[in-house]
Amino acid sequence: MRSLWAIGLALLAGSAQATLTDVTLDNGMRVIVKEDHRAPVMVSQVWYRAGSIDEFNGTSGVAHVLEHMMFKGTEKVPPGEFSKRIAAAGGRENAFTSRDHTAYFQQMQKDRLELAMQLEADRMANLVISDELFAKEIQVVMEERRLRTDDQAQSVVYERLMATAYQTHPYRRPIIGWMDDLQNMTAQDARDWYARWYAPNNATLVVAGDVKADAVVALARQYFGALPVRPLPARKPQAEPAQLGEKRIVVKAPAQLPYLLMAWHAPSLKDWAQDTTPYALQILAGVLSGNDSARLQKSLVKTQQIAVNASAGYEAVSRGPGMFMIDATPAQGKSVAELEKAIRAEIARLQREGISEAELARVKAQVIAADVYQRDSLFYQAMQLGDYVTAGLPPEALARRVDKLRAVTVAEVQAAAAQWLQDERLSVAELDPQPLKPKPRAAAVPGVRHAN
Repeated sequence: MRSLWAIGLALLAGSAQATLTDVTLDNGMRVIVKEDHRAPVMVSQVWYRAGSIDEFNGTSGVAHVLEHMMFKGTEKVPPGEFSKRIAAAGGRENAFTSRDHTAYFQQMQKDRLELAMQLEADRMANLVISDELFAKEIQVVMEERRLRTDDQAQSVVYERLMATAYQTHPYRRPIIGWMDDLQNMTAQDARDWYARWYAPNNATLVVAGDVKADAVVALARQYFGALPVRPLPARKPQAEPAQLGEKRIVVKAPAQLPYLLMAWHAPSLKDWAQDTTPYALQILAGVLSGNDSARLQKSLVKTQQIAVNASAGYEAVSRGPGMFMIDATPAQGKSVAELEKAIRAEIARLQREGISEAELARVKAQVIAADVYQRDSLFYQAMQLGDYVTAGLPPEALARRVDKLRAVTVAEVQAAAAQWLQDERLSVAELDPQPLKPKPRAAAVPGVRHAN
């Protein structure tokens, strides 16, 4: 049986054969093409460098609201027709909004790429945002917030912890927006956002699949190249002030079980060639979480039986600052305080004793294999490229990511844990479960779909 390490290297070798083309049109729109000829399909994604990080107080959620409105038609394409045309061509489409960007995608047979570009270029320049359609769609977004956040206790905990951990940075605002802002949002807010950020010089087209780069670039020039450059607002630095001590909140919400969420401020990847800490933190997350052999699962869930689940997470790629997180649910009869004490003990042991070379090798194999398996998907090849370039990183940073992970040492993992998992960087949220009250089943709201 081949090891995960060997399988990962084999997949990486196959992926490396794919051709990458990266050009910028005269109007500033970037076009990235990843040729992969294993199947006669393609994925096309348009990424706008505009997410909740760019919002102003009082209009939180407008990036996501505009994502919804992008499906409501242009002068040439009536409301709802975009999705119908893609479906009629045998494709599927959707969109997602994050803190750093908003992206729209289509997955189709390779010979339908022109249709996708034609439709995307049209709505990049000619979107119609009517007061009537906005009034309907904002109700959809508010219902989405109720379903995905307000009625989900752990989502409420995460939202409130972010608002506490970040003192000034825009990451403190939820992507979907605060309910009060949504209730008071107007169609003009969405129009202003569209006019401010939806320009070719603030967009990247990523196409991956059984395509020829020259043909893709030619189509991009045909459909996007004529769109005019627009001046973009100046983006000011938004550095988060250093945290001066541990922060704690208790969230009271209806739930069956208590819950613990811990978040440490940490760096994100900026200088991909020189930075080592973000790669070490990714390996550290793998040491603590990810499978039955990881430390949190092995110690807290299996051995001590103090938790029913425990996991760690860290995202290296973002436009703003990073965060290393651990979340866990205490076992029956165990308190959140006992669980936190056990987590702290595991962290202290790791900081004090480090990890072995064998553990490092195992975690590297798992982290790298997971990374490469993702790249084996056309959709995620495009996703990763869009994520990296929108965050200001070159495609080379993604291509060399496995090499950088492989180079992480035992000493670097221990040093990252010692430096960044410190109390002065820590914010802690505890869910204090309140009695669950039965709610009448709400009527389905059409349109709760285009969002992540």
